Amino acid sequence: MYYKIMDSPLGDLILIANKQALHRISFEKKTLPTLEKINTPILQLAEHELQKYFKGSLKVFSVPIFLHGSNFQVAVWNHLKLLPYGKTTSYGEVAKAIGNPKAVRAVGQANNKNPIPIIIPCHRVIGKNGSLTGYSGKMENKRTLLKFEGIKP
Repeated sequence: MYYKIMDSPLGDLILIANKQALHRISFEKKTLPTLEKINTPILQLAEHELQKYFKGSLKVFSVPIFLHGSNFQVAVWNHLKLLPYGKTTSYGEVAKAIGNPKAVRAVGQANNKNPIPIIIPCHRVIGKNGSLTGYSGKMENKRTLLKFEGIKP
């Protein structure tokens, strides 16, 4: 596994990948000691696309990603990848969309464990009343990401 530290409007983002796919975007540097700092083509593509996203010129990511989690988590994350830029949804709507309408809290937990925030846009999931709810990358970052997409939090 390899990593790259990227400067962003949210602060440093740690991009972690193997040679085939992006595995993680982290807001914390705690995972770095066991990784090798090499700028692979996947890491370069991820950084390039994220830079374009932050400039407002990219709405759909193409960098290959690898999802590792439970079947439920992967189902949630795959659904989140379908959420359009600039649109929000609720935890309940995600639960219904993946065929498990009573799993609203579990959807929230899967969001919290999202290994590739921004690219898997868990920031677009809000409370059913329109309120902002938790975000593993700090609530301020969720607000910032929504503002980038033209959504008033």
